[in-house]
Amino acid sequence: MNITGLDIGLIALVYFYVVVIFIVAEKLLKDRPTLSRKFVHIMVGNMIFVMPFFSEALVMILFITLPATIAVFFLTEYSPIKIENTVTDAGHALGLFYYALVWTILLVIFGVFSKNLWVVALGVGALVYGDGFASLIGAKFGRIKYKISGGEKSLEGSLSMFVVVAVMSVFIWMFYVAIGYPGIPKFNFTAILVISALAAIVEAVSPGGIDNVSVSGITAVAYYVLALI
Repeated sequence: MNITGLDIGLIALVYFYVVVIFIVAEKLLKDRPTLSRKFVHIMVGNMIFVMPFFSEALVMILFITLPATIAVFFLTEYSPIKIENTVTDAGHALGLFYYALVWTILLVIFGVFSKNLWVVALGVGALVYGDGFASLIGAKFGRIKYKISGGEKSLEGSLSMFVVVAVMSVFIWMFYVAIGYPGIPKFNFTAILVISALAAIVEAVSPGGIDNVSVSGITAVAYYVLALI
């Protein structure tokens, strides 16, 4: 692994960006813990647009996502060291840990081995934007409630999940095409609609916290299967 000057600059930029996000979440949104957590959830996810500019996926794993996975674990209630914060206190205790962990795993599978970072971006994007906004919209406007796996969901939230995933998947796909990312297939709107519906269904049936693994993991695999095989 050869770390370039651009890699070092991007690592510094990402760390600065994440620190700012956590400061805003802790200082400005501390009285609204659910919003604080979703703010971190969505804003950190914007790093999918930085991924293709690293020299290789292993740099991101070793210096960003893996350290983040370890750091977030120490913010949970399962940590041997208690660190007070509002970000992980709201929602599922291990939700953000799963979020960072699955990002790392996807980078290993689709970044290191198969060289398809766009698959990682679409998988993580479905979780970041779809699940993030679905939760916020469902909590505020959800009227038609249902329970499948124990946790209460709303039809409005699930529909929002489908729409947001579809819209953001179009944007992510076109972004990777625009920068000339190698190997990305021809734009396929039908695949996006089918996989967006799949992501919404997976989110609906996944227990709390587990959707941070299932949504991004299954979405990424689905894109890989439909677009490349």
